[in-house]
Amino acid sequence: MNPPSLKEPIVPALSAKGFGVTYEDQRNGSLTEAVRNVDLDILPGEFVSIVGLSGCGKSTFLSSVAGLTPYQTGSLHIAGKPVCGPGPDRAVVFQKASLLPWRTVLENVYYGLELRGVSKKEREERAWDALELVGLKDFAHFHPRALSGGMQQRTNLARAFASDPEILLMDEPFAALDAITRETLQNELLDIWQRTRKTVLLVTHQIDEAVLLSDRVVVFTERPARIRRQFKVELRRPRTEAAKIDPGFAHLVEKIWAEVNRIGHIEEEYAI
Repeated sequence: MNPPSLKEPIVPALSAKGFGVTYEDQRNGSLTEAVRNVDLDILPGEFVSIVGLSGCGKSTFLSSVAGLTPYQTGSLHIAGKPVCGPGPDRAVVFQKASLLPWRTVLENVYYGLELRGVSKKEREERAWDALELVGLKDFAHFHPRALSGGMQQRTNLARAFASDPEILLMDEPFAALDAITRETLQNELLDIWQRTRKTVLLVTHQIDEAVLLSDRVVVFTERPARIRRQFKVELRRPRTEAAKIDPGFAHLVEKIWAEVNRIGHIEEEYAI
């Protein structure tokens, strides 16, 4: 009789172990520790948000995951491969869309693929699919100046999805938008995520945004950033704006706010 087969272990989409970042001031050589001893695994298809006080190190951590900021201690892996710099396995959506004004929406969306040497036919097909995903096919031949702020950020999202990354990194992507546009794009991102199930790491100051979108919310301490606490978001999916009227939504938002605003540090990570 053959022994029962064992399931292959799931390789995290993102794995940070003992991770730390320290900056050196180029003027006087002084050191600033931005992130210290972070252990974090994100599973494939999981949507995780990081929240914390302004300047605590959230964006530094995300920038290191993107390969844009070097780290000094610990390890960082994407789908089991060490992070040594930027790569096509990651796509970043920043607060500003940073579109090239002389290129059309379609050309902006496939720009990254063009730089990677993807054939014209394939990059245009992928760009059209991404524009359909974000509802901008009718604006493919417009230039960025003709778009609203929300439409420019949709183009930014389409550019990220067109590259088909292992993990989508989002750094305050809706912070520069008005409240109504921000809520609209939150709902659209929910819909896109539920259709694509991409792994997402989001940095945000908006606690309600984190709860609405995420499977898990990670609270960072003050600088140097460590994981203070993690909260599972057990609101039912598929999720819409209506989730905000769930009593559990307000309760979780309140608990996370209380944790973010606590004074001092907690030395160990613990989860609920």
